[in-house]
Amino acid sequence: MTASVPSSEAQEGQVTSGFWGLTLGSIGVVFGDIGTSPLYAFREAAAGAAGHGQPVTRAIVLGVLSLILWALFTVVTAKYVLLLLRADNNGEGGTLSLMALGQRALGRRSWFLLALGVLGASMFIGDSMITPAISVLSAVEGLKLATPALEHYVVPLTVLILVVLFSVQSSGTARVASAFGPVMVVWFITLAVMGLVHIGDDPSVLAAINPYYGLEFLLTHGTIGLVTLGAVFLAVTGGEALYADLGHFGRKPIQSAWMFFVLPALLINYFGQGALVLANPGAIENSFYRMVPEVLLLPLVVLATVATVIASQAVITGAFSLVRQAVQLGLLPRFEVRYTSESHAGQIYLPRVNRLLLIGVLLLVLLFRTSSGLASAYGIAVSTTMVCDGIMGFVVIWKLWNFRAAAAAAMIIPFVVVDLSFLSANLLKLLEGAWVPLLFGAAMALMIWTWRRGAAILAAKTRRIEVPLTDLIKSLEKRPPHIVKGTAVFLTSDPLFVPTALLHNLKHNKVLHEQNVILTIETAQEPRVDPAERVKMETISDKFATVRLRFGFMESPNVPKALVIARKLGWQFDIMATSFFVSRRSLKPSVQSGMPQWQDHLFIAMSRSANDATDYFQIPTGRVVEVGTQVTI
Repeated sequence: MTASVPSSEAQEGQVTSGFWGLTLGSIGVVFGDIGTSPLYAFREAAAGAAGHGQPVTRAIVLGVLSLILWALFTVVTAKYVLLLLRADNNGEGGTLSLMALGQRALGRRSWFLLALGVLGASMFIGDSMITPAISVLSAVEGLKLATPALEHYVVPLTVLILVVLFSVQSSGTARVASAFGPVMVVWFITLAVMGLVHIGDDPSVLAAINPYYGLEFLLTHGTIGLVTLGAVFLAVTGGEALYADLGHFGRKPIQSAWMFFVLPALLINYFGQGALVLANPGAIENSFYRMVPEVLLLPLVVLATVATVIASQAVITGAFSLVRQAVQLGLLPRFEVRYTSESHAGQIYLPRVNRLLLIGVLLLVLLFRTSSGLASAYGIAVSTTMVCDGIMGFVVIWKLWNFRAAAAAAMIIPFVVVDLSFLSANLLKLLEGAWVPLLFGAAMALMIWTWRRGAAILAAKTRRIEVPLTDLIKSLEKRPPHIVKGTAVFLTSDPLFVPTALLHNLKHNKVLHEQNVILTIETAQEPRVDPAERVKMETISDKFATVRLRFGFMESPNVPKALVIARKLGWQFDIMATSFFVSRRSLKPSVQSGMPQWQDHLFIAMSRSANDATDYFQIPTGRVVEVGTQVTI
């Protein structure tokens, strides 16, 4: 057997050109979510294992710590840091990127991989709502320890912080992001110092390094052990972000930051909390904030709040990128995308997605009101995404890395089994709050399914009434209409058939331009397309040509900029002498559409909410002619 694991030359270039800067940036962005888990993970797991009002025993502390330690090593370090970070799609990572990579490895579209990608992406967006809510709530709850009278202000202050956070998204994150790295370095150093100070409270806590304590806890506590496993999973939430942000920082900076800085700081803090609780079982009420004297409590609350805002910012930005990928891959209608940086194309803002996330986050805060209440809803979203990543990873290892199926299965199945164990544990909390991300995931999956199904039905109906382009050209050569100067560009999804806008232009205006371009825009399965392969032009007749523009699913389709490349292919493109004809379809429900009527109405509503094609493809509005048609679906 010959097996080779791909490496990304782009990533290697990144590493050599600014390794330490990328490492610092990854500490600020990639690890914000998992880095704030000590605020609540150990507390929820240990207190839950003990039961309401019951003392936390030594067996519980050592068992929980052992499970946290080996979960971090297994799920995050082995699966994501050492394995999946190598499964890059031309330098990009993330659930949808992995799905596209798997489909490319198979050489065909796979509905199974598509379903996994959709499910994982839906749950990731659900995580983008839960992370800001639970993180900020857990940080602000430290005020209750400093001044019990402030307990009633925890929820209002959390709401205020979140509203401000989402309000500033439109101005871009470049300035804030520049401070992310240094602040999170201070945060992780603080975690490590707090842990080192308290490990001395009971050094025997280090015995939890032995996996025996975790296994014994699970085997002797039955259902409670499985429920506790769901709480332990809170310590690894955010692990999927290491893979999702691969394209921003590269593999080696993320690996180095995790192995030599973030992971040690997290483990030291968790063991410090464990030693504190062994010495003082009552500290489990809030084992994180009990690690510092009262004089340092307020500064720690402020630092924790800033860290949780950074963690929230990271997942919000990730949600924006994920939704844009979904739009480019044809899974969702076009959303308005605003670019907040002239130099970094990845810094984007989606107004509608931002509003929906804010509404969802505020509803979660007002519904659950405490971080403990939200903890039950948190783990299931991330564990589902991790299961999907593991299964899709098998396809990549098998087909793309050329491992034998048995070897690929032996490599990935242990991780999938662990992920499924965590997912099963989180499902036990279904009635306590885990239904929230499941409901959201189901809604997202329904929307994606409706959009793809409706688009396929609409394309099939349109195809039946379309005229082949070659037939029209022959007809026009026999009976040419009036010719006007200039170039007309007709946007269409299928260059073999006559665009609706061209037919209406001939029917109503009875004219034909000197040059007519049938323009098709395609989204590749790669994150970015080489500019040399961006444009493909073919001359059909003296008046007609077809142009195909290819964009990666991480790129923004800028049509005028791409058409400039066509000059090298012989087309003298002049934006001021070109008119872009776009069809605007008005959809009406049909009794025999192929979908239930409720799904017809959902598809039509999604179509109406889509961003205008002119804006999405960045075509100057003064050069656009829209032709309206009514279509039943």
